[in-house]
Amino acid sequence: MTFSVVQLLGGLSYATTLFLMAAGLTLIFGVTRIVNFAHGSFFMLGALFTAHWVTHWFPAWGESAPLYLLAMLLGAACAAVAGAVAEFLLLRRMTGAPELYQLVATFGLTLAMHDAMQWGFGPEEVFAPRFPGLKGSVQIGEEFFPVYQLVMIALGPLVWGGLHLLLRHSRFGQHLRAATQDRGMLAALGVNPKPLMLGAVVLGCALAGLGGALQLPREPAHLQMDTNIIVETFVVVVMGGLGSIGGAFVAALLIGLVHAFGISLFPQGTLVVVFLTMAVVLVFRPQGLAGSLAASHAGDAAVREPAQKFQGLASGPRWLAAGGLALVALAALAWWGGPYWQAMAADALILMIFGISLQAMMALGGLVSFGHAAFFALGAYGAALSHTAWGASLPVALATGCLAALAVAAVFGAAVIRSSGVYLAMLSLALAQVIWAGATQWVALTGGDNGMIGLTLVSEDGRPLFYVLLVGIALVAVLGLRVLGRSVMGAALQALRDAPGRAAASGLPVAGLKYRIFVESAVLAGLAGGLLAAHKGAVFPSVAAVSTSVDALLVVLLGGVHQLWGAVAGSVVLSYAGAELGREVTYWRGLLGVFIMLIMVASPFGLLGVVTRLRSRVQAANARRAA
Repeated sequence: MTFSVVQLLGGLSYATTLFLMAAGLTLIFGVTRIVNFAHGSFFMLGALFTAHWVTHWFPAWGESAPLYLLAMLLGAACAAVAGAVAEFLLLRRMTGAPELYQLVATFGLTLAMHDAMQWGFGPEEVFAPRFPGLKGSVQIGEEFFPVYQLVMIALGPLVWGGLHLLLRHSRFGQHLRAATQDRGMLAALGVNPKPLMLGAVVLGCALAGLGGALQLPREPAHLQMDTNIIVETFVVVVMGGLGSIGGAFVAALLIGLVHAFGISLFPQGTLVVVFLTMAVVLVFRPQGLAGSLAASHAGDAAVREPAQKFQGLASGPRWLAAGGLALVALAALAWWGGPYWQAMAADALILMIFGISLQAMMALGGLVSFGHAAFFALGAYGAALSHTAWGASLPVALATGCLAALAVAAVFGAAVIRSSGVYLAMLSLALAQVIWAGATQWVALTGGDNGMIGLTLVSEDGRPLFYVLLVGIALVAVLGLRVLGRSVMGAALQALRDAPGRAAASGLPVAGLKYRIFVESAVLAGLAGGLLAAHKGAVFPSVAAVSTSVDALLVVLLGGVHQLWGAVAGSVVLSYAGAELGREVTYWRGLLGVFIMLIMVASPFGLLGVVTRLRSRVQAANARRAA
């Protein structure tokens, strides 16, 4: 009983941190309708600023409770100022854009802020002193519990109560709630929505920074804090219901308790239990605990553009042939360039196939996945395990990887097709995190963090033929995407994407169409994973990481989600930029983040989208002159 009480208190303490993050993210989403992927960066900024303030810059502040508290507030203020800058330079310009573009833009902000903080604060962990006056612990039976964490437990309801009073009983809060309901009507009544958006972002980022600063007496500040906290914050926000602070509070309590008891009872499966909890909630209540059905479809427009057809550049036969010849020519040039260019080109081709698998879901079906790496990893591990266990050849290993992805997608797809938008994205992320946790912790099967190495699916003599195979599969994937986009099924999928209600009323099998495109995309992703295992000769848990799913999203969105050759262009740009910048520039990820933000602001339709629109304008101008 004593052990259970201590774990309960630990869960409630952690829930406060989750709620501070989730409340800020909910405020920002409610007013701006932007799901801010960079919210964890403001959490990390508050922690690093406060840690350096009380440790390196003004150590005397770490010995005084009032000054330590003031330093924490300064950390929150620093995060708020950074949020104001981000709102003015980025978020304001992304207002009204499809949510997926906003997420990718804020992911670019994450990369930029990470490298900026690494440059400003250094890469080392910073151990801040414990909070003065709260260094002791209280005895509960035979166990001890820190006094500081008891204070953290009390802080959560206080923050919730303060936000409730602010939103319900102040003019600013009333305007915020009105902006959440109908920002256009609020502007028509004479209230400028821009200061409200700025205020919501500043308040949300301040809460994130405060949450990071409050973590310092419990753990050191480091440059992985943003990734560690943002995933569980998204779990809380989506589980509670987008836009609901009360729902976020309840979900934070639930996830905090699951996390605490999971660490004690299932130390190697805590993350799996957390995501399974979210998955169970969303399967039975797709809008979250306190969300509305309207909010659950808030992300349906994530990849939708009015009357947008899947065509784009090089959709005609001659353009298709020209694009295929260009791809073959680039691959040939890379092969003649030597081993370095051969390896980079092979990586790009595999990323291309992986990106096309995601593009089919997004462009045709309007389905968004943040966890597409789950099927990529299943394909990679399926191929690797079949080779090590049975000595399978390359074709058999690739087939095994595809079957593994097919089996999981067939079961998982049946459970998630009721969801859409951000909720579907988070369910897919949950699956990827479960696969990642299994690959990391099932050491006997997967080798854990050491991975599976020494695979000989492709011999050195067979490298040229394997390279030709990669080029051929990439071309076939592009051709298959074009055929699917112009087929009856493709037209039905686009109708479902643009007008789900009308599609259902017209008698289209909505659930069946979503299920079919989901499973087919998963199988192609599994094939790409198997090809990666054969190319690298090794498989590591990172193939299921969030960053791998984000790479696929970047490939599709950089090239253009509705462009036939979008994933091809995006994979070439991302692979080349990552390889060359990584060799020449120390903080290349920050520069990549800035580039991503510029693309999403200046041309959310992707690089090929710019070319297509310029081409259309030139044709229209020529038509007017001819008339």
